[in-house]
Amino acid sequence: NLEVRLLRELPVMTVTLFPVRLLFAAFMMLLAWPFAFVATVGRSEDAVEPLSWWRWLVDLVLKAIMRAMWFSGGFHWVRVKGRPALPSEAPILTMAPHSSYFDAIPVTVTMASIVMKAESKDIPVWGTLIKFIRPVFVSRSDQDSRRKTVEEIKRRACSDGEWPQIMIFPEGTCTNRSCLIAFKPGAFIPGVPVQPVLLRYPNEMVRINSTPKQGVFKILWLTLCQLHNSVEIEYLPTYTPSEEEKKDPALFAKNVRRIMAKALGLRIIDYSFEDCQLAMAKGPLRLPKHTCLLEFARLVRHLGLKAGVTDEVLHEEASRARELCGSRLDVEGFSQYLNQPMTEAVQDIFSLFEEHGKMDVREYVIALCVVCRPFRYLETIKLAFRMFEAQEDGAVVEDELAVILKTALGIGDFAVCYLFRAIDCQDKGKITFDDFCRFLEDCPDFVEQYHCLSEPIPQPSRESTSPSESQPSTNGFCADFSPRDPSLLLSQPVTLSV
Repeated sequence: NLEVRLLRELPVMTVTLFPVRLLFAAFMMLLAWPFAFVATVGRSEDAVEPLSWWRWLVDLVLKAIMRAMWFSGGFHWVRVKGRPALPSEAPILTMAPHSSYFDAIPVTVTMASIVMKAESKDIPVWGTLIKFIRPVFVSRSDQDSRRKTVEEIKRRACSDGEWPQIMIFPEGTCTNRSCLIAFKPGAFIPGVPVQPVLLRYPNEMVRINSTPKQGVFKILWLTLCQLHNSVEIEYLPTYTPSEEEKKDPALFAKNVRRIMAKALGLRIIDYSFEDCQLAMAKGPLRLPKHTCLLEFARLVRHLGLKAGVTDEVLHEEASRARELCGSRLDVEGFSQYLNQPMTEAVQDIFSLFEEHGKMDVREYVIALCVVCRPFRYLETIKLAFRMFEAQEDGAVVEDELAVILKTALGIGDFAVCYLFRAIDCQDKGKITFDDFCRFLEDCPDFVEQYHCLSEPIPQPSRESTSPSESQPSTNGFCADFSPRDPSLLLSQPVTLSV
């Protein structure tokens, strides 16, 4: 009935209510700009000046303008539950779940600082409004910028309430609100009390969450066409970390996420923003829906093997693996190779690659390159060729190409024999990386053409089946370690939190 009602009302709302609301929202943003511009002129980015009467007045005016903008968009009432903590009580607010750009509502209500991409400050009008709330800017492509961001968060959080509260979306990306993914540790590294904040949209017809099928602009259109949009902000009690949690931000984040998931009635999955990147990477070498690389990414993150991994480190790992000349390691040898104690996580990683109790460490290096550089697949394939190629001509044979592609894509069934013949058009019995690149240009959709999966990969219960009991595929790269419900992860677009 709701779908019928929506289909009946949508055409009328599209030509009447939608354009009016859109124009009014744009007008309110333009109206807010001069106030934000005046308030930011000459203001220091490193210190907080005493709140003068005119800055207090500007803050009040901007809150009123923003509230009018949301009201015009159909958010007539913002229901608030719980008591917001003072900056001296909880310097950091952790907001979840993060699902759309409408999550900016609590930001404009509180005028709290946020963490967002540095490029946003250069956007006309919007950039000035953003700078008014004194955000912490971060560039995801700059490793040093991330370190500076953490230091800035710690500096502000330890200022005894001098700075405004920082509102952080610890998931780091938009989700479909069906679960809570792993929290990034940035909000928990300072080791100060945090206040969990929950965000709900209890609407009947339009679910305000972004998915690949229902993207940002469609959500904007449907939301503005809905006569009334409900939003609820709930402040949970302030969470003060224990001494153990102060020393372990990951444990701190995990415990806060558990509390928030319980209050929301959502389940928890241990996949992160980087895993979403991996799942949503596009191009001719994109991952299939069912891939054990997502589980591999979770395991290496759990062991801290991704921390500080750069291109130089990956090349060193590749050279080290090549020197082993294809020697196959048992689980003890693999544990020593990783310089890790023999733990369940190490055994789980080993079981992804093992065949008859042994593994080729070059496969591990290929998979590590994929999860560390999800948008640079061709560089990963080139590095893999370097580990397998013959010294005299830099070529690989069919079996080696099978290992490279099956590991890089995290799948079990692949028609490599037909693919190899298509690339080796001169019937040399071997191919080079240049041959592969030329073939990729002629056949960019080769994954779909030569990928032989006709049905979903079986996904056993981790409680009933141990990793070592999973049946490996022909090259030893087990394909049973894909998420039990991949749609939970794949329905999450990779967007920066506001």
